[in-house]
Parts: sequence; structure tokens; C-alpha cells
Amino acid sequence: MTTLVHATCVALKTSGRTWKAVLLRGPSGAGKSDLAARLIETGARLVADDQTRLARQGRRLIATCPGTLAGLLEVRGVGIVKLGRTQLLPRATVALLVDLVPQQHIERLPEPAREETLGIDLPVLALTPFEASASAKLRLALARIATA
Repeated sequence: MTTLVHATCVALKTSGRTWKAVLLRGPSGAGKSDLAARLIETGARLVADDQTRLARQGRRLIATCPGTLAGLLEVRGVGIVKLGRTQLLPRATVALLVDLVPQQHIERLPEPAREETLGIDLPVLALTPFEASASAKLRLALARIATA
């Protein structure tokens, strides 16, 4: 079972040396690639930009990149950038869905949210991508999931 989604996927190393992917979702211009670029700058790896292929494997949701987009990141105002091999990860297990939303849609103390994708239940985080703390918040949320 596979599907193609409009999302950017980056993988971050968790405390146990395992790469866990986050799916950055939002409409065009929402900040998916911008947040991905900031995360990659601090050690994350790009799985896919703008279009991500998802496949269910047992109880895991695996993200990969459609072949024509592999290694490419759209940087608004700069253009399409080809990343180096050390900045890429060809596949990763999705651990968190991140909806990129305007600041006024962020609750101060939100109730935990979850969503099913291809029959896999995953946590969902609403995040404002252009805040200076966005990448730190995402890393904190991912760490919380890893220890839960």
C-alpha cells in the first residue's frame, strides 16, 4: 500500500542514533522547504521535498522520494538546489506529522492529536514554520515521542 503526498520529509537523528522522519505538510508557500533547509543546516537529512512517497511496511510508515526529485530542495528566492549525499537519506520511518499553520492557529497547551495514514496511527503537531524556535520545537516534540 503506497501513496504520494504533498509534503516535505526530513529525518532527524534521535537519542539512540536512529533516524526518525517528520512529514512537513502545508499548502504551497507554507514554509515546508524553508523549515527543512533550517533543519538540514543543523544536521537533519532530506528524504523528499514537496512530494513524498509513503508506504506501509508492517506497523511502520516509510517515506521515500519520487526519483525525479531525489536530492533536490526548492529554496524560494534561490531556486532548485542539489544537496550533497551527506545531507540526504533515501528512506526513513515517519514518526511525526507536522501541519504548518499561521501563528494564530497554535494553541498554547494543545491536546495531543493523532491521525491515521495508510492504517498507521501517528502523532500530529501544529507548528508555525517561520518562528525562530520552529526547529527547536519540532526537535522537542520528536524527542517527547521517542521517549513515550
